Amino acid sequence: MSKSTPSLKPDTVGSLIFCPECGNLLDIPGEDDLIVCNLCSYTHQSIDFEAFEVVTTSKPGAFPSALRNKRDDVQSDIKDASAALVKEPCPKCGNPEMEYHTMQLRSADEGQTVFYTCPKCAYKTKLNS
Repeated sequence: MSKSTPSLKPDTVGSLIFCPECGNLLDIPGEDDLIVCNLCSYTHQSIDFEAFEVVTTSKPGAFPSALRNKRDDVQSDIKDASAALVKEPCPKCGNPEMEYHTMQLRSADEGQTVFYTCPKCAYKTKLNS
């Protein structure tokens, strides 16, 4: 015997629909456009799914991967290291010195990539050596 309470509407979280009486996750409507709770037999007329706008987001660490962890380690090493200064004028503001660091981004038989950052205007450039 199914029960229906017109004053109660199913709760929605994103694209999930929950029973207002027992909190159970509800299935999508069947052929007769009724949503029926398998736990407490609550029934409700189908919800107009076309009216829902579902937006999902995830935190950067929600899906860990070995590659992302290595990239984060390399980036934190770069931030921790104090950059060396070179007497190279900044192309943007003309500051006489720029900070630099190097990193091996290409194959081992090719040169390193040199990253330059202007300490005055924060202009960034790179040079494949």
